[in-house]
Amino acid sequence: MGEAEVKPKKAGPVQCSICSQRRAALKRPKTLEQICRECFYAVFEEEIHRVIVDNQLFKPGERIAIGASGGKDSTVLAYVLSELNRRHNYGLDLFLLSVDEGITGYRDDSLETVKRNEIQYGLPLKVVSYKDLYGWTMDEIVKMIGLKNNCTFCGVFRRQALDRGAAMLKVDKLATGHNADDIAETVLLNILRGDIARLSRCTSIITGEDGPIPRCKPFKYTYEKEIVMYAYFKRLDYFSTECIYSPNAYRGFAREFIKDLERIRLLPLTLFQQ
Repeated sequence: MGEAEVKPKKAGPVQCSICSQRRAALKRPKTLEQICRECFYAVFEEEIHRVIVDNQLFKPGERIAIGASGGKDSTVLAYVLSELNRRHNYGLDLFLLSVDEGITGYRDDSLETVKRNEIQYGLPLKVVSYKDLYGWTMDEIVKMIGLKNNCTFCGVFRRQALDRGAAMLKVDKLATGHNADDIAETVLLNILRGDIARLSRCTSIITGEDGPIPRCKPFKYTYEKEIVMYAYFKRLDYFSTECIYSPNAYRGFAREFIKDLERIRLLPLTLFQQ
């Protein structure tokens, strides 16, 4: 008889690189570590806690409004801030603040998600609308001006609506779900526009300190992919449909360009050596 063939052993499940006890469930986009869900939750939340503490985003006793759109970023922010506030005894009074732009088939549905979040997280909700503040809905504005530049109008109105809503709530700060990807897009947009004034302040973790209600970004260093993973694994209730007027938004081109750069960066170097 010939020598028995030695069959290669099948590789077993990859263990979590942090705890070495549980099976890895994901590879972190930020560090490329293969970790289990429990360790992912822990490091994700701890990193946000460290950002809050190191940058002194909040002070005990402050009233904080969370800009809540019903999307993944604001939903995860509301959930995580609520958890960290209890766990680390920040001593904050948290509120959800939503803007109803009056976009049929989009904002009316996403607001239903925010209303469920209000109950799920036990956070009071305040909704301000374009119709009440300005006498126009976004649907009516688009009918008047068409689809060109409507995002510019909406952006200006939305920022002012958030400020007015925050003033109604008498909060000390407004926390938004802007993440690292959003900030990268904003940097690129300001470079393309030659907007030096905005470029100098668009990466600040706290803005508007000279105004009545400063804004802060607890997710400044958090990757969008990890926010999506966190929401998915935690089974959080969020709204995932994009605004019906956003496909032609200038920011969308910057977003796609950055994603293309990321794909190129991940390609093997040998492809360029052939």
